[in-house]
Amino acid sequence: MSVANAGITAAATGPEAVDPRKDSDVLTPDVLHGEEHPVAPDQFDPKYQTTKWERWAYYCYYIGNNGLTLFNFAPTSFQDLLYEAAGDSGRLQFLGAYRTINSIVLLANGISFAIQVVLFLLLGSMADYGRWRPWILIFWSVVAFGLGFGWLGVHTQDKWPVATGLYMVGLIAYQMCLTFWTAAFPGLARNTPEMRQKAQQYEVGEISRDDYDFADMMARNRIYNVAFIMQSAGEIIILAVLVGILFAVNVNASAANNLWGLSVLIAYATGVWIVLSIPWFILEKRRPGQQLPAGMNVVSVGFWNIYRALTQIWELKQSLLYLIAGYFLLGDSLNTTVTVIATLQNSVVSYNTLTLNYLLIVGIAAQGAGIIGYWVIQKRYGLSTKTMFDAVMIGILLLDGWGMIGIWTSRFGFHHAWEFWLYQTFYGLFVCQWYAYSQTMISEVTPRGKEFLFFSLYSIMGKTSAFIGPIVSSAIIDADPKGNNSLPFYFLFGLSLLSFCLLFFFMDLKRSRREQERFLAKERAAKERRASVISQGRPIDDSRVSVSDSPGSAKAEEVKAGA
Repeated sequence: MSVANAGITAAATGPEAVDPRKDSDVLTPDVLHGEEHPVAPDQFDPKYQTTKWERWAYYCYYIGNNGLTLFNFAPTSFQDLLYEAAGDSGRLQFLGAYRTINSIVLLANGISFAIQVVLFLLLGSMADYGRWRPWILIFWSVVAFGLGFGWLGVHTQDKWPVATGLYMVGLIAYQMCLTFWTAAFPGLARNTPEMRQKAQQYEVGEISRDDYDFADMMARNRIYNVAFIMQSAGEIIILAVLVGILFAVNVNASAANNLWGLSVLIAYATGVWIVLSIPWFILEKRRPGQQLPAGMNVVSVGFWNIYRALTQIWELKQSLLYLIAGYFLLGDSLNTTVTVIATLQNSVVSYNTLTLNYLLIVGIAAQGAGIIGYWVIQKRYGLSTKTMFDAVMIGILLLDGWGMIGIWTSRFGFHHAWEFWLYQTFYGLFVCQWYAYSQTMISEVTPRGKEFLFFSLYSIMGKTSAFIGPIVSSAIIDADPKGNNSLPFYFLFGLSLLSFCLLFFFMDLKRSRREQERFLAKERAAKERRASVISQGRPIDDSRVSVSDSPGSAKAEEVKAGA
C-alpha cells in the first residue's frame, strides 16, 4: 500500500498493561502497611493462549487487506472514470456545482472520512468491550469483498456516479476492517506462552514490573515487525502477479482496456483477500473484551471515555500541544498531501495501470527500507523518539514545499512522471515513518494507566482532522477560475510549517514526564483521601484534594498511619 499502515503501528506502540495495584479505588490493608504483593497486569486463561497457527492467520489477513483494492486502485479507477466523463471541459457537476476532477476526489474523500468519524463514535467501543469485535470485522470484510467485485460492473464513463459511491463506501469499509482487525493485536500479543511465563515470574518476584513491561513491549513489537515484513513481501508478490494480468488484458491498447484492467485488478486483489482472511476467521480465539462500566452500553461508553480524556488532558499541557499541533494539524496535512499528490500522479501518468503498478512496487520497497533504516539508526545512536519525529516532520515539509513550487512553475513541482518515481522513493525512505513515530509520541505524552482513554481521544482527533483537509483543499481548487490542482499546497505547507514550529520549539518530553508525574500524584492522593473518608464514614469532597496530597506528603502519611 502506498501509505503505511497506521493501525497496526498504533497497536504495537499503544497501551501498556495496567497494574491493578496502581489503579484500585480502595487501598488494601497490604498496600497501606507497605506490604505490596505483585499481581500480574494481564490475566491469562489457558484456552485463550495464542498459538502459532493463530498468529500466522493474523498475518495472512494483513497481507490480504493490503489496501490495493479499496485504498489504492479503486481511487485510481474512480478518478479515471471522472476524467473520461468530464472530457475536454475537465469539470463535472457534483453536489450542486461544476467541479474539477481533483476537487471531486478530495470532496468525496472528505465526506467519506466524516462518515467514518460518526461510525467510529458509534461502533468504536465494540473493538474493546464485549465480544462483538470479531463479528464486526467479518461483517465489514464481507462488505469490502462485495465492493471489490462490484468494480467489475463499473468500468465505463457513464458509471462515474456509481463509482463515486463505491469509492466512498470502499474507503469506509477498508478503514473499519483495519480498525477491528488491529483491535485483536494486544490480546494476541499478551496471550503468548512467553508472556504467560513472564507473568508467572513477575508474581513470584523473579522479575520486576519494569522487566514485565519491557517483555510486553517486545512481544507486541515482534508481532508487529513480522506482520509488517510479511505484508510488504506479500504485497510485492501480489503486484508482480498483477503485472502479468495487466499484460493479458492489454491495458495499453485503449482507455477502455485500461479501465477494464483496473476493475480486473481490484477483483483479483479482492479474491486474494478473501482466501487469506478465511484462516483468521476460523482460527481466531474469541477473546472477551473489557467489561462495560455499570450503567453503560457499547455506544455510550465511547462518548464517556472521550469526555474523561478531554477533562483530564487540560492538566497536561505538553499532551495537549501534541494533540493539536501534531496529531490534528500535522496529521491532517500529511493525509491530505498524500491524497493531492496521488491525484496529480494519476493525471500525469494518464491513469496507466502498469505504470501505477510499478510505482507502487518502488514505493513499498522504499517503505520497507526506510522503516528498517530509521530503526537501525535510532538503535545505533540511541536517538530519542522526539528526534526521529523531528526528522520525519522535515520530510513532510519538503514534500509540501516541492508541491508549492509547482504552483508557479511547470518545470517541477509534481508535473512530470520522473517526480513521482522520486516521490515514491522519498516518501518510503523518509516520510512513511510518521505512522510509527506519531503513535509512539502518543505513548510518550500519556500518563501510565490512562493509555486507553488518551488513545481513544487521539483516534477521534485523527479521524476528525482527516476530513477537514480534503474539504478545504477542494474548496481552494474550486475557488480558482483556472482550477489549479497545485493550489492546496499553499494551505498544506502553511499547516505543516505551523505544526513543525510548535512541536520543534515547544514540545519537551522531559517536561511532559514531569506533568504526568504531578497528574498521577494528584490522582493517587485523591484515591488515598477517598479511602480514608470512606473508612471514617464521612462524605467525599474531592475538591479539597491537591497535587501536594501525594503519597509522600504529610496528608498521605497521616492516612497510612491512621490505617
